[in-house]
Amino acid sequence: MKSRAVVMGHPLHPMLIPFPIAFLTGAVLFDASGSLRDLPSWWTTGGHLGLAGIASALVAAVPGLIDYLYTVPPDSSAKDRATKHLLVMLTVVALFGVASWLRGGPSLRPDVTVLGLEVIGLGLLGAGGYMGGTLVTRNLIGIDHRYAQAGKWREQTIEARADQAVTVAKRDELQVDQMKLLRVGNKRIVLARTEQGYVAFDDRCSHRGGSLAGGVMLCGTVQCLWHGSQFDVATGKVKAGPATKDIAVYRVTEEEGEVRMALR
Repeated sequence: MKSRAVVMGHPLHPMLIPFPIAFLTGAVLFDASGSLRDLPSWWTTGGHLGLAGIASALVAAVPGLIDYLYTVPPDSSAKDRATKHLLVMLTVVALFGVASWLRGGPSLRPDVTVLGLEVIGLGLLGAGGYMGGTLVTRNLIGIDHRYAQAGKWREQTIEARADQAVTVAKRDELQVDQMKLLRVGNKRIVLARTEQGYVAFDDRCSHRGGSLAGGVMLCGTVQCLWHGSQFDVATGKVKAGPATKDIAVYRVTEEEGEVRMALR
């Protein structure tokens, strides 16, 4: 059995995305205005802005892909939205890339085909930006929403078999009402401490798949921040909707200063 602590920092994706949005929007405006008014300096500016937009979009895609793979909860409405966002933004980069290639250089005047590709790309950029904003504001991806006394975010990847108990924490690692996320194989499990002791339950809210480790826990109840569903952390029973299905819980024991969890 091996365990590896993972430190979750603040994702860079929300900080980087304004750059490609600004650059690509400016590219379309300068290219279109320069062509209409026959101003070479304007369309040259647009050409360079387009290249800067493509480059900054590729840079922003790196933390975005990390968020997609590791931060967005699997099997959730946010994952579906993030997948659409990813495909749309890749299409945007492809459209502007093809437009730049057809153009032949930033100083050359863009023709109708180049302008058409850029306009389509700009429209998709707006749609993709809306989806990305929804991921941040509705699904809380990439923002720190820790509650009072929650402590620092903790996350741990553990290798374990279904037929054996595994050590998941030290007895004093968590305070009452604190949680940490455990990645065990393809499972995401929350380890939490209540006034009665340690408990473990599925990270996935049964309503839309929100992360319960990223929610709020108080007095033996965990609340999903997406839509407010509440669950009893000891039994997994639904205490308040809109969720109607209980969540799975796991047996936890404390032995010799260690907290051990059985997967079944």
